[in-house]
Amino acid sequence: MRKIYLSFCCIIFSVSVTLSQELDELSVKKIMRDPAWIGHSPDNFYWGEKSNKLFFTWNPDSNPSDSLYSYDLESGETKSINYKLEMSYPERNGVYNKARTEKLFIRDGNLYLADINSGKIETLIESSERISNAGFFSNEEKVHYTIANNIFSWDPRSGKTRQLVEFSSESEPKEKSAKKSEKEKWLNNQQIELISVLKERKEKKEKSEAYNESIKRAGIPTVYLDGKRLIESSFSPDGEHIIYRLYISPKDNDNTIVPDYVTESGNTEDLRARSKVGGEQAYMELGVFNLKTRENKIVSIDEVDGLKQIPEFWSDYPERKEEDYETRKMIFQSPLFSEDGKYTVIDARATDNKDRWLFLLNPESGELELIDRQREEAWIAGPGVGYAWGGSTKGFLADNRTLYYQSEETGYSHLYFVDLSKTKKKEKQLTKGDFEIYDVNLSNDKSHFYFLANPESPGIRNLYKMPVDGGKMEQLTSDKGGMEYALSPDESKIALRKSTANQPWELYVMDNQADDEAKRITNSISDEFQSYEWRTPEYITFEAEDGAEVHARLYQPEGGSNGKPAVIFVHGAGYLQNAHQWWSSYFREYMFHNLLADNGYSVLDIDYRGSAGYGRDWRTGIYRHMGGKDLSDQVDGAKFLVNEFGVDKDNVGIYGGSYGGFITLMALFNEAETFKSGAALRSVTDWAHYNHGYTSNILNTPVEDPIAYERSSPIYFAEGLEGNLLICHGMIDTNVHFQDVVRLSQRLIELEKENWEMAVFPLEGHGFVEPSSWTDEYRRIFELFEETLKE
Repeated sequence: MRKIYLSFCCIIFSVSVTLSQELDELSVKKIMRDPAWIGHSPDNFYWGEKSNKLFFTWNPDSNPSDSLYSYDLESGETKSINYKLEMSYPERNGVYNKARTEKLFIRDGNLYLADINSGKIETLIESSERISNAGFFSNEEKVHYTIANNIFSWDPRSGKTRQLVEFSSESEPKEKSAKKSEKEKWLNNQQIELISVLKERKEKKEKSEAYNESIKRAGIPTVYLDGKRLIESSFSPDGEHIIYRLYISPKDNDNTIVPDYVTESGNTEDLRARSKVGGEQAYMELGVFNLKTRENKIVSIDEVDGLKQIPEFWSDYPERKEEDYETRKMIFQSPLFSEDGKYTVIDARATDNKDRWLFLLNPESGELELIDRQREEAWIAGPGVGYAWGGSTKGFLADNRTLYYQSEETGYSHLYFVDLSKTKKKEKQLTKGDFEIYDVNLSNDKSHFYFLANPESPGIRNLYKMPVDGGKMEQLTSDKGGMEYALSPDESKIALRKSTANQPWELYVMDNQADDEAKRITNSISDEFQSYEWRTPEYITFEAEDGAEVHARLYQPEGGSNGKPAVIFVHGAGYLQNAHQWWSSYFREYMFHNLLADNGYSVLDIDYRGSAGYGRDWRTGIYRHMGGKDLSDQVDGAKFLVNEFGVDKDNVGIYGGSYGGFITLMALFNEAETFKSGAALRSVTDWAHYNHGYTSNILNTPVEDPIAYERSSPIYFAEGLEGNLLICHGMIDTNVHFQDVVRLSQRLIELEKENWEMAVFPLEGHGFVEPSSWTDEYRRIFELFEETLKE
């Protein structure tokens, strides 16, 4: 019988937990309380300027929000920082002078200068509009900053501020060239002679125009943008050029609407949401303005190598002609300048994200010189490489001519460098192997790189140090988990935020030397949470049908898995890693898996094809076919449980949210012989209805590549449903719209399927917020498995 449940969500306040409480038997309601019951891990940690204090946000007393804390290395004291004391410290982010004795930073939209030795903070510029992009000129005699994308300079000796350029959204005025007829001239002259007021106005206007023209030549230059939107302007260190980026919006605004039914007003209100994949997309132009000559140029991309390259998938559509292919446009990231201002590097992507170029920009000519081109028929991404609109790892070494960056050229994200002074720019690979590196930082003296890497196992990350010209990677930590790190300004100490699979994040401090014992400085987790013996999952691998090695987390019930049911969990986001050995962002699911194991289930959590941490080929293994290898990995995982642990092959379930919900639908629609039951949470049911940025990378667009969409979307396979399906979705989900499951439910109705249920949550978006919603959702999942997988 088909049922549709409507779960109305109410506000539940945080449940206070005394330290003496013990967590005896797990239940869905206990697990899904406000996460405050677990404790508040420290976050956002950074060092003070003198390397004697570590700052971080924390909430050990379960207050309504986190506060700033400090740890004093000398006294060992940890204390809360009040607002007045916090304002006496410079902001975390800022720009140092070359000697690192001064720091420019922005607070509340105003510009400040901190003296590192004395600790004194001087207010430089206060403005009613927010200041951004502050920095020192290369000679450090002046400071530059940006207000509303207009660039200013400030001279500390004279105290004078000067605007260097004015950006106007209007088109450049055109000279009046139309000649008047003799008749028009005669009438004009007659009016001036007869009407003295008109004569006076004309004389005033002519004087005003002459004056404005004279000060324009000597004053502030104007750059006209012709209606295009300026999103960033950057000042070159030599003070001679402004590099700016223009955003060209799509002509048609096809954003969708998500209705919000339960509102304070009592009326249905519309939430403005994203457009669907395949519409006209925005792109960028790159401009250069010469402050000396006042010449403005839009950088030409007409001759960029590979911009007109037709993708391989077009061969699946033989009716198309080469002239049908529309030349791609580009997305530009912020320019990178060498400190001496000699080199300007531009990181650019094609709008379809199949190409990444690193260019050397000549600001005088506005020409681009190729440094490196990376081509991927699927899509460009990876640690330190990023997506088209995001940032990436890159910078200059001490010689101001050697550029370092990350690339997936070998199949794994590694460090490279290239000497820009050479006529033939030959890259050198610095790190090598079947592993990836993350969070790269250059030492103050620019002699060493620091980074996290996973050579031991994809699920373990440790901190390494390496000379900038390559060589041996020195391992500084040897943990069996995951970590984040921050070097002290003098680089004598390292702060670490560490966790394991069954223990949330805590802060540690160690000396900057290999295998120094890290001192723990926070205790954040409640006694109630620690009273339960949370499992450390077994980290296993199994062989997929194509011979690939798949990594997974395994939870087993007491007494083993033989003859017992099993559940496979599918993490979301597609490109995300969860079979790792640190505390998961899926902490609720982790606790739920402990509950399932307590109740006799084996649980397998798989890093299927498309997951992060395993290199380019694993990441792009789902290209043009989501629900292909990523689904067969789940099937092979189920077979592994049956063959290796004796799991009951007739009682295997599957569940997951977002991408995990999508895979769950594909599993029940296409692999009925493997999966008896499944819970699809906030699931994509038709990729043609998801967003452009994510979907077009993997499936191209529905118009360009309909084959990819038809074989990847569950709504085309709904007739294959045989097992038991639970669908859960938030009604105000602006990521995966509620419309997705509404359309699928209509398909199931028309197909006369009876073994499915749907629960909707009127006050929830894509990521649930209310504990009542989490509890209701996971109660339904647990009851589904209990009622259908235990015979």
